[in-house]
Amino acid sequence: MPSRPKPKRQLAICIRSADPDLLTPRRIYEVLPDESAAKSRYIQVIDDEGEDYLYPAAHFVFMEFPPAVKQALLKAS
Repeated sequence: MPSRPKPKRQLAICIRSADPDLLTPRRIYEVLPDESAAKSRYIQVIDDEGEDYLYPAAHFVFMEFPPAVKQALLKAS
Protein backbone atom coordinates (compact mmCIF):
# COMPACT_ATOMS: atom_id res chain seq x y z
CA MET A 1 0.00 0.00 0.00
CA PRO A 2 1.56 3.32 -1.04
CA SER A 3 2.03 5.86 1.71
CA ARG A 4 0.50 9.31 1.48
CA PRO A 5 2.90 12.15 0.84
CA LYS A 6 3.47 14.39 3.83
CA PRO A 7 1.38 17.56 3.63
CA LYS A 8 3.43 20.59 2.71
CA ARG A 9 4.03 22.80 5.73
CA GLN A 10 2.96 26.35 4.96
CA LEU A 11 3.72 29.70 6.51
CA ALA A 12 1.55 32.80 6.56
CA ILE A 13 1.91 36.33 7.86
CA CYS A 14 -0.88 37.71 10.02
CA ILE A 15 -2.18 41.01 8.61
CA ARG A 16 -5.19 41.48 10.90
CA SER A 17 -6.23 40.28 14.34
CA ALA A 18 -9.44 40.59 16.34
CA ASP A 19 -7.60 39.29 19.44
CA PRO A 20 -3.98 40.49 19.79
CA ASP A 21 -3.40 38.01 22.63
CA LEU A 22 -3.80 35.13 20.16
CA LEU A 23 -2.48 36.58 16.88
CA THR A 24 0.09 39.30 16.35
CA PRO A 25 -0.05 41.33 13.13
CA ARG A 26 3.17 41.06 11.05
CA ARG A 27 4.11 37.78 12.75
CA ILE A 28 4.74 34.56 10.78
CA TYR A 29 2.57 31.56 11.68
CA GLU A 30 2.60 27.90 10.71
CA VAL A 31 -0.56 26.82 8.91
CA LEU A 32 -1.77 23.24 9.30
CA PRO A 33 -3.54 21.47 6.43
CA ASP A 34 -7.33 21.48 6.88
CA GLU A 35 -9.36 21.01 3.71
CA SER A 36 -12.75 21.34 5.39
CA ALA A 37 -11.76 24.66 7.00
CA ALA A 38 -10.46 25.94 3.66
CA LYS A 39 -13.87 25.33 2.08
CA SER A 40 -15.30 27.79 4.62
CA ARG A 41 -12.47 30.29 4.03
CA TYR A 42 -10.72 29.52 7.30
CA ILE A 43 -7.25 28.21 7.99
CA GLN A 44 -5.88 26.25 10.93
CA VAL A 45 -3.04 28.17 12.56
CA ILE A 46 -0.81 27.53 15.54
CA ASP A 47 -1.48 30.74 17.49
CA ASP A 48 0.52 32.65 20.12
CA GLU A 49 -0.65 30.27 22.86
CA GLY A 50 0.74 27.30 20.90
CA GLU A 51 -2.75 25.96 20.14
CA ASP A 52 -4.05 25.15 16.68
CA TYR A 53 -7.25 27.04 15.98
CA LEU A 54 -9.32 28.17 13.00
CA TYR A 55 -8.99 31.77 11.89
CA PRO A 56 -10.39 33.63 8.87
CA ALA A 57 -8.06 33.17 5.91
CA ALA A 58 -8.49 36.89 5.13
CA HIS A 59 -6.42 37.65 8.24
CA PHE A 60 -3.31 36.11 6.63
CA VAL A 61 -1.11 36.31 3.56
CA PHE A 62 0.58 33.07 2.51
CA MET A 63 4.29 33.37 1.85
CA GLU A 64 6.86 31.23 0.09
CA PHE A 65 10.33 31.55 1.54
CA PRO A 66 13.63 30.17 0.22
CA PRO A 67 14.12 26.61 1.55
CA ALA A 68 16.84 27.54 4.07
CA VAL A 69 14.73 30.38 5.50
CA LYS A 70 11.60 28.22 5.67
CA GLN A 71 13.51 25.43 7.44
CA ALA A 72 14.92 27.90 10.00
CA LEU A 73 11.49 29.44 10.64
CA LEU A 74 9.81 26.05 11.11
CA LYS A 75 12.59 24.92 13.49
CA ALA A 76 12.18 28.07 15.57
CA SER A 77 8.44 27.53 16.02
